Amino acid sequence: MVAEAQSSSSLQQLLEECRKEYERTQTELKEIDLLIQQTAGEVDRLSQRNAQATNRLRHVESLFDTMPREDIREAYTAVLEVQQRLFTMRGQLEKLQSDQRNLEAHVRLLRRVLELSQEEASLLEQAEGEGEIVPTVVRVIEAQERERKRMARQIHDGPAQALTNLVLQAEICERLFDSDPERARAELSNLKAAVAATFQRVRTFISDLRPMMLDDLGLVPTMRRYVEGFSEGDGVRVNLVVTGRERRIASYKEVTVFRIVQEILGKARDISHATSVQVTLDIGDDRVHVAVEDDGSGFEMKELTDGPMAEEMGLDTLRERVEMLGGWLQVESDPGRGTRVVFDIPLP
Repeated sequence: MVAEAQSSSSLQQLLEECRKEYERTQTELKEIDLLIQQTAGEVDRLSQRNAQATNRLRHVESLFDTMPREDIREAYTAVLEVQQRLFTMRGQLEKLQSDQRNLEAHVRLLRRVLELSQEEASLLEQAEGEGEIVPTVVRVIEAQERERKRMARQIHDGPAQALTNLVLQAEICERLFDSDPERARAELSNLKAAVAATFQRVRTFISDLRPMMLDDLGLVPTMRRYVEGFSEGDGVRVNLVVTGRERRIASYKEVTVFRIVQEILGKARDISHATSVQVTLDIGDDRVHVAVEDDGSGFEMKELTDGPMAEEMGLDTLRERVEMLGGWLQVESDPGRGTRVVFDIPLP
């Protein structure tokens, strides 16, 4: 009885924290919405200034041989400053929009947890009921934290590092204006290419976080687009086969299926070093069945259940996410014979 009372008390405390987090996140969403409006207005103003500065620069370049050196430097500086500011504000806007989508998903999840707690309140009062909901809520929160840590690492290693390099390139251009104008022009050209490449990487990163197609068109079109981009960008041939009745399913299940396939493909590329992957997606009347099979290096099964490789592959986390939706996940692998991951999620 003492253990049951402690378990019930811990659950109530956890649910109270969820309620506070829910209210806090809603407040943060309102603040972000205001920041998005302000930032979008600033982006519009900077876009107009950029167009004006670019036109001025074109005029200066057309008279490059006769134009005073100070005017040339002023034109280049104006363009560089406004483009840097515009790039920064666009990045900030996209980050705010990404944060907004993540917070909205967080709110939906917290709302679902609170709804589940209310639905299970009567069971918690019975003899055996309370022991089942606690692990579920804890796993949801732990899964969120793991995902946030993964995102933080990706931002640090990708966009943040690229932006640091851009600042260094801009400083080089600034120092070269007086000593070597021709080289400064070449460095500006390199900087422009680097900015474009970084912007594309940021867009890809944001798309990986939450593809807009997933909300608008659903799982199958998003999977087709992602597989196509994955094959083109990462040099791994991915063949997607869709069977069953192609249709929309519950949003949180579409997200789960997409995310798991996305993670499995990334591990097939980075850890298994596969050159081709076969993805089969079958949408039945009562379940979604997915199989992902690669031709990579393969593993001993004990490596995937214990030790550093098991942690790096993260299959236990994927299995946990599927089981929380009432499904199952299985893995088959042999050294030199690739890896096959199969999971199944029931539909109403």
